[in-house]
Amino acid sequence: MSRLELRHVRKAFGGLDVLADISLNVGAGEFVSILGPSGAGKSTLFQLLTGAEHGEGEMLFDGAPLDDHGRHFAFMPQRDALMPWRRILDNATLGLEVQGVKRKAARARVAPLFAEFGLAGFERHFPAQLSGGMRQRAALLRTVVQERDMLLLDEPFGALDALTRTAMQRWLEQMWREHHWTALLITHDVREAVFLSDCIYVLSARPARVLREIPVPLPRPRDPTGAAALEAEILDILLNPQPSKGNDHD
Repeated sequence: MSRLELRHVRKAFGGLDVLADISLNVGAGEFVSILGPSGAGKSTLFQLLTGAEHGEGEMLFDGAPLDDHGRHFAFMPQRDALMPWRRILDNATLGLEVQGVKRKAARARVAPLFAEFGLAGFERHFPAQLSGGMRQRAALLRTVVQERDMLLLDEPFGALDALTRTAMQRWLEQMWREHHWTALLITHDVREAVFLSDCIYVLSARPARVLREIPVPLPRPRDPTGAAALEAEILDILLNPQPSKGNDHD
């Protein structure tokens, strides 16, 4: 049974159609990516999921209409959004504090995870004292410690340099395997989508439609050099979009 199911979701802003027809499924423990060109409306889809915007179509969670958005999703935006005046420990507890968890209890829940996230010894540092990759790990820690049903990751590594981005992708893939998270990733990076995902939904340019649903049958842990053929196929779909003939992968 799908944890998240979208059926013919549509969204327009005034007279501008952004999402024309989006249907997808995310099963428990799956890592699914939404891949498409810049400006296709991928982030708008996350706004619908988090309740920041409202659209048309059906959105179901565990088979029921999605209504309590905050209960299901932990959202990590494109930028780390760390508060510069709060130390990393207090940035990591912020999501819990917003939920009403007392600061002492929130710190007790977060502190054991710092070593696992490669941040041990940096609890008392401020964000400006950390590298870009460390800031992103802190932002992901702040996200996952909320213990929601699903992670929504909106291009979390897009602002990093190529070397740091590759290292973070490998780290995230390892962490996902260890923790069995259910995750939905927005990206425009074909290689990132193939490396991380169990399944990829390829979107058209705006107004966005699902061009193809592509399973990724590669074994884990992933070999980043072993997916050239699949990456080439997805690039061809993006560069030469054709109307979808269904969700089956040829």
